[in-house]
Order: sequence, then structure tokens, then C-alpha cells
Amino acid sequence: MNLQINGEARTFPDPASPASFTLTNLIESLGMKSDRVAVELNREIAPRDRWPQIFLKNGDRLEIVHFVGGGCAAEVSIEKAFSNKTGKRTASSRAAQPRRMVATSNP
Repeated sequence: MNLQINGEARTFPDPASPASFTLTNLIESLGMKSDRVAVELNREIAPRDRWPQIFLKNGDRLEIVHFVGGGCAAEVSIEKAFSNKTGKRTASSRAAQPRRMVATSNP
């Protein structure tokens, strides 16, 4: 099954049954915690409580945002890519990682 996740093409083994690869299965297979991500499927927000009933199809487009807390500035930013050890962003690091949203606040 071919999916596009955060703009990167990803291939997953075809499930035994087309109706067996749910959004919940995808999030788990990517090693993400479901309570810390938001998902847009084909340009529509996918409500978390419906993930077990949302079956993915070949060619679906997903945007996955990973929430991370911390800092002290009152701002929200979405980082589209993660950096490698040298601090440079790479295509391989973008393909494997969700987007991150950092929510911070001043005390």
C-alpha cells in the first residue's frame, strides 16, 4: 500500500484484507503515541475516536502533527523536518518523522 505522509511517499505491506489497515494501525506501526498526534487524511481532520473505523486506501494522503511541550515563549510552531546529529535537515529524516507542533506559554 502506498501512502503519502507529510509530503513523503511511503510504502507499507499490503494487508491481508483491504479493510484491515486502519489509521490506528498506521499510528502504531509508526511508533507514535496516539494521544500526542493529530492527523489530517485527504485534507480533512480525522477525529481520534474514529481512527479504529477509518480504513486507509492506496494513495491516501496524510499529514501527521506530533505535539511536544516545553519552552517559555508564547508561540506555536510547526517544524516540518527533524534535524540529524549535525543539525542539518535531510530527506531521510523528514520521511520517517511526523511534523512537530511545539506549544509553549509564559508563566
